[in-house]
Amino acid sequence: MKQSGAFEYLQRVDAQGIDAILARWQAAHPRLGICALLPEAEKETLPILQAACRNRSLPLVGAIFPALLEGGQFRTAGVWLMCFAQMPHYLLLDALPVEPDAVAERIREASGTLVKHLNGTEEATLFMLFDAMQPNIGSILDEFYLNLANRVHYAGVNAGSETFQPMPCLFDSERVIGNGVLLILIPDHKGAVLEHGYHAPARTVYATSTEGNRISQIDWRPAFEVYQELVRDQYGVEIDKDNFYEHAVHFPFGIVRANHHVVVRIPVVLNDDGSLFCVGEVPANSVLTLLERPEVDTHETLRVLMNGLQAMGGKPSDDLLLFYCAGRRMHLGLELATAELQEFGARTMPAHIAGALSLGEIGGSTLHGYPLFHNATLVAARW
Repeated sequence: MKQSGAFEYLQRVDAQGIDAILARWQAAHPRLGICALLPEAEKETLPILQAACRNRSLPLVGAIFPALLEGGQFRTAGVWLMCFAQMPHYLLLDALPVEPDAVAERIREASGTLVKHLNGTEEATLFMLFDAMQPNIGSILDEFYLNLANRVHYAGVNAGSETFQPMPCLFDSERVIGNGVLLILIPDHKGAVLEHGYHAPARTVYATSTEGNRISQIDWRPAFEVYQELVRDQYGVEIDKDNFYEHAVHFPFGIVRANHHVVVRIPVVLNDDGSLFCVGEVPANSVLTLLERPEVDTHETLRVLMNGLQAMGGKPSDDLLLFYCAGRRMHLGLELATAELQEFGARTMPAHIAGALSLGEIGGSTLHGYPLFHNATLVAARW
């Protein structure tokens, strides 16, 4: 176990170790709340954590991820416990709808509840933990912004299994759910900064037929046919149905927005009809470009993160929360991804960096910016 003011990493999930941490924190903070990050390999230990918090009447929220970040490494064992001196307002919403009118109504209700708990704070962050299997995250973000606008900063990540198989992954002290979202309204918080460091090639195409996360046609032709052509012409690699899963993570799409900011979309499934299923929605008529591994600029990524954290203020020794995209780790390989983690730690030198391997990330390209769903990014925030 490692010592920290607001974060504790336990190498093994056991009731005695968890209770010792909770007792110490509760003595210092009578209105204590807990946020926990578990790796998928430890999902069966969640009842131990929930029982420990219930025994002390402590509110608990958290999520299950493919892996944790600790000590500059990706860990598949243990648990991160994070302390709220006073538990913020939260909502654990399950069975989120997909039909647009039902989505609008559900998010309008949730937003109304959140507004009541803003309490006039000058800065607040709506931190969102989604189940990665939720198919309409981009649309849900649109509805939140429609209702809340810039009254909050938006940040968040996706939890779940790296296999993209359904798995309940969001929890509080009583429940564990899938197909939903955990919303945490953090007062007096300036949000998060995220960056991927990709540089987009000049050639663009149009996603002319899409449905949610699925691209059926690009430039009015079958999506996979055009994808094969782009990869062949730009990078000299032949992709077919047999090697798609080997190569696709290295050649993600970039959605080029009007401000030239690029939002990454990683294709993860090739359907029998030649359509491509991506992590995250692709709006119809999106301008697409094809990205590739050597175009990832680690130094630029870390520079943007450092500048963003500095702009948020705080002390150099503050604990930091960091999430690293699983697709990025696959894209770069374990060695380079671990090097990025370690360089981030060396540049920031915080008391602790707690975090997890995520399956999609949420944030804006600017302060008080519109919330967007991303792939392949790093997300960092002060705790």
